[in-house]
Amino acid sequence: QVQLVESGGGLVQAGGSLRLSCVASGRTFSRYGMAWFRQAPGKEREFTAAISYISATSYADSVKGRFTISRDNAKNTVYLQMNSLTPEDTAVYFCASGWTAVAGIPSSRHFDSWGQGTQVTVSS
Repeated sequence: QVQLVESGGGLVQAGGSLRLSCVASGRTFSRYGMAWFRQAPGKEREFTAAISYISATSYADSVKGRFTISRDNAKNTVYLQMNSLTPEDTAVYFCASGWTAVAGIPSSRHFDSWGQGTQVTVSS
């Protein structure tokens, strides 16, 4: 059974930074792509960033140039470094596992495991 545990969320002022972490267990981490999705109040869950098993990365246009996704296979961990945060980035951020493509922009249906989410709140 795959387990994903996110951490690193919190309250930050606009212009600030946060780094989210997601530790995975229950499968061979290095064989699967990982992603971050986010869900703001009253909105649908949306793709934020992904990293394939060969570490090809992709980003939503809204975060490109501000967010960086990375992975450490030795630690079974995927990260999301978020810089220049704005109130529009306020959401619950979810880690996802199970993507098998080499590259591209995945949808939520490409993932079979999800974390519980971590809240990110950006104040103006």
